Amino acid sequence: MFISLSRRIDQLNEKIAEAVSWALLAAVLICAGNALIRYTFNRSSNAWLEIQWYLFAAIFMLASAYTLKRDEHVRIDVITGHFSKRTQAWIDLFGYLVFLLPVCLLVLYFGIPFAQISIVSAEMSSNAGGLIVWPAKLLVPVGFALLVLQGISEIIKRIAFLAGRIDESHFGRHGGTPAEEIEAIKAANKLS
Repeated sequence: MFISLSRRIDQLNEKIAEAVSWALLAAVLICAGNALIRYTFNRSSNAWLEIQWYLFAAIFMLASAYTLKRDEHVRIDVITGHFSKRTQAWIDLFGYLVFLLPVCLLVLYFGIPFAQISIVSAEMSSNAGGLIVWPAKLLVPVGFALLVLQGISEIIKRIAFLAGRIDESHFGRHGGTPAEEIEAIKAANKLS
């Protein structure tokens, strides 16, 4: 049952990340268009700058859970890469329970009222020609809620691995140990 829940959380964050990837294309097009218009016609708008910030915020906040799912967040693999897979799973489990979940829940505790006040007051940017602010502020609790869900999924996977129910391929790690990755890079360089 828990592994099934973990899979559903993983699928949710994969679908959200796929949708959010289009925000990157939109941000690049808006940025390029804004720069072209600004330098060609000497015209610009704060709304164009703010929409770029909002899109970047959406990419960062909504794809963070997907990054955790793929195990591509910042970590110290140089040290942990020398430990056994079981020890790595215990370190991950400790980090999720002691650091990730408490911090995310704390941000949610303060982030929900932060977004709620902005929504209720229909907060607008203080910049001339600026946009409404609440969509950007709403990204904070939504992004951290997704991160909490993905944290729960990762905890389930680590416990299932430690109990012998799944193998480490479910963790999302794409490389080997740091030493194996260095050797693979050297081998690739010799071919080119």
